[in-house]
Amino acid sequence: MKLQIAQRHQVKLRIGLSGPSGFGKTYSALLMAYGMTNDWKRIALIDTENNSASLYSHLGNFNVLPLSEPFTPERYIKAIQVCEEANMSVIIIDSISHEWQSKGGCLEIHENLGGRFQDWAKVTPRHNAFIDAIILSKCHVITTSRRKVDYSIDKGSDGKTKVSKLGMKEVTREGYEYELTVNFEFLNDNHLVSASKDRTGLFAGKQPEFIINSATGKRLIEWSNEGISFEEIKKEINSCTTDEGLKLIYSQYPYFSKELYPLIVARKETIDNPTNQIIPNEQIIQQPNPQKNEFSIK
Repeated sequence: MKLQIAQRHQVKLRIGLSGPSGFGKTYSALLMAYGMTNDWKRIALIDTENNSASLYSHLGNFNVLPLSEPFTPERYIKAIQVCEEANMSVIIIDSISHEWQSKGGCLEIHENLGGRFQDWAKVTPRHNAFIDAIILSKCHVITTSRRKVDYSIDKGSDGKTKVSKLGMKEVTREGYEYELTVNFEFLNDNHLVSASKDRTGLFAGKQPEFIINSATGKRLIEWSNEGISFEEIKKEINSCTTDEGLKLIYSQYPYFSKELYPLIVARKETIDNPTNQIIPNEQIIQQPNPQKNEFSIK
């Protein structure tokens, strides 16, 4: 355990857009993604909304991955992996609500197991794996989620049952917002939003309600690119010569833990077994061996 100086490093954005159906979540997500990439071909949209993404094909040549039921966490994870393997820059998941409350989603999985409290022990790890796939993705990720009116049923002092309206609630497991860089809530069908969660400091409390456009994405990507880059961290690993130094580097950048782990392991192997290092081409002297008809290595 050791104190260290805090450093700002470049991050992958995790953006949430939530609102009732018809408020403009998909359209806004696409405009934001374009502002982040300036290249429609680097954007992939995982479409769970009955091919609704086709309504916005006039915007540009973005990629679409249709996802139909069953909406299990594993199928979402596979869709994210397909987008990553295609070297997309931004993944839009439209929407994540189906993973929680739709055919094959977590609530149905729990119900099919018996609907008991202890049955969540089998469902929660599957949902958490889906959340981890978003958090640890090498791409920027924008998710949309539906919001609906939430009610509570209580008994009054007179013993009568009373239904109370609590406001709007996201259709996904509680706590998802805390995993996000920024969460935008749609306020009306005029596409106005406000930031209910903002780690960037760009929106919450600094500007009134606004409409998301490509400029929003540009502001976000500029913020995410501040600080030390992943390539600079890789150079730091390759120049490290001790196990303690590798441990320190790994602990300094928890956001990149998934990407850094194999690099750290490979570098540790090189430090621990220097004789197994691959000799660079420039160190291979092409000089015939007098005893054998082959080149020798020095």
